[in-house]
Amino acid sequence: MTEPLRIANCSGFYGDRLSAAREMVEGGPIDVLTGDWLAELTMLILWKGLQRDASRGWAHTFLTQMEEVLGTCVDRGIKVVTNAGGLNPAGLADQVRALAERLGLSVAVAHVEGDDLLPRIDELTTAGHTMDHLDTGAALGTAPGTVVSANAYLGAWPIVEALGSGADVVVCPRVTDASLVVGPAAWHHGWSETDWDALAGAVVAGHVIECGPQATGGNYAFFTEVRGMEHPGFPIAEVASDGSSVITKHPGTGGEVSVGTVTAQLLYEISGHHYPNTDVVARFDTIEVTDEGGDRVRLSGTTGLPAPDDVKVCLNLLGGWRNTMTFVLTGLDVEAKADLTVRSLADALGGTGQYAEFDARLIRSDKEDAPTNVEATAQLRITVKDEDAERVGRRFSGAVTELALAGYPGLHLTAPPGGATAYGVYWPALVPAALVVPSVVLPDGTRVDVPHHGHRAGSVPSVVDSGEDASLAPGVFEAPDAVPSPHAGPGPDVGRTVRLPLGSLIGARSGDKGGNANVGLWARTDGAWAWLDAELTLERFRELLPEAAGLAVQRHAFPNLRALNFVVIGLLGEGVASSTRPDPQAKGLGEYLRSRVVDIPAHLLPPAS
Repeated sequence: MTEPLRIANCSGFYGDRLSAAREMVEGGPIDVLTGDWLAELTMLILWKGLQRDASRGWAHTFLTQMEEVLGTCVDRGIKVVTNAGGLNPAGLADQVRALAERLGLSVAVAHVEGDDLLPRIDELTTAGHTMDHLDTGAALGTAPGTVVSANAYLGAWPIVEALGSGADVVVCPRVTDASLVVGPAAWHHGWSETDWDALAGAVVAGHVIECGPQATGGNYAFFTEVRGMEHPGFPIAEVASDGSSVITKHPGTGGEVSVGTVTAQLLYEISGHHYPNTDVVARFDTIEVTDEGGDRVRLSGTTGLPAPDDVKVCLNLLGGWRNTMTFVLTGLDVEAKADLTVRSLADALGGTGQYAEFDARLIRSDKEDAPTNVEATAQLRITVKDEDAERVGRRFSGAVTELALAGYPGLHLTAPPGGATAYGVYWPALVPAALVVPSVVLPDGTRVDVPHHGHRAGSVPSVVDSGEDASLAPGVFEAPDAVPSPHAGPGPDVGRTVRLPLGSLIGARSGDKGGNANVGLWARTDGAWAWLDAELTLERFRELLPEAAGLAVQRHAFPNLRALNFVVIGLLGEGVASSTRPDPQAKGLGEYLRSRVVDIPAHLLPPAS
């Protein structure tokens, strides 16, 4: 039996802590260094960079980190596996080789290709693969805007091939987030493509560490209980031969690894019980979470189901142009001031119907009889979107500025007039896995194809959940838990209740899933879980989240995690790059729900400190 493989994360997104790679390499023993740089918005950013310079299209911060640690990784035999290759993995692989030569190092570099379907869009649609939108069912041919990127989510086996060839560094394009962990684990332990439970366990470990310090206290609901939050450490997954793992961090680093921090990350950007990945479907309703003490949490018992026949494709369309201007409204008559502003602006522009979208949002942060000026202010945020850059550019922002002395009393803006910026539209779709053939360019230059082998079971949803960019597909597939999970029953006798924020008892973590938002809520005791499951029905959730009015909502119960997960379909519109919400990634949605005041059984509340 092989020893557990220590896989460390050093990046949860493009822009994460630059020192993390050095901290993980120098902070204690690890076997593999991984990091996640890609999200739907990142792919659009990389595409824009590629237009300016055909040699780019990859995440440059990865190269900055490698300059600090590549020599140490070679000396200690630490493998590096990254998806920072983005839209140009070959280009980044060349950069790593050049860096190694500059540092006087001998480094075997491999890279993965085969995810880029952009050149094949016409071929695929002509063959009947219409790449219908997973949420709306609309065919890609009906989408407004030009497709600028189309990347299939590859799996772990190209990484296995690269590591098996002796690669020290494996540069990946668009692979599922968890594949960065599954690949090294499958290579190290010698798993086969049908070791479903082991693969599923590694997917769970990968999902927990993919967002870096979110597993060690970052974005944690009960952060006030955690020490060292000024600089939390990054996580490590010690993956065993059976797929179970221990989540931990280097000794002496900030933050904590606890059942709470791990549960929060397990609930991040998921949907139902089945978590489909390219190579396996992990059943999140089977995960057992055990506190081993000393910043060590064991994940075990995960059951895997056969891989789907289809793989997910992330498409980005150039949707058009947008501009936003924000008015500050102070003191009295806030709603009347906002109404006057919208009417005056419509008059100055010759009407608002000329825009593809005119979105005016009054954000009430003002207080009555406020003790300070700033606490008496609200904001009116107006966003326009259109295919015509000139229409939403200075023509719009200039008209806003011209109201400065002709509008409501106290009118001022948060920024000067600006030009239009391009925005993207996220489009999730599926294609048969057999049509996507990954290849690996080995360190010696040999190219090896690594075909995907789908092993479809009748109950497996045919959709790939990629982690940060995952998208639920109601009505497109029929998964066993696609219908809302009912609550367990009337629940316990609540006895005396106290009106308090939900977060006095319950934790939450929320995020974006394409145009959808998910909110996971969990309890820390069995009694609190019984109350939560009975209290937070679909109807009650809608009461607490009025923004969900008119939108489909799914409810999924996870008794093994003492948790509920709600998915709000379409809350974020056409994805992060297109959304006009102030919080386009729904990062604060869970904390908003925790702030809602509810009747909590007094006996469930923790004792006052």
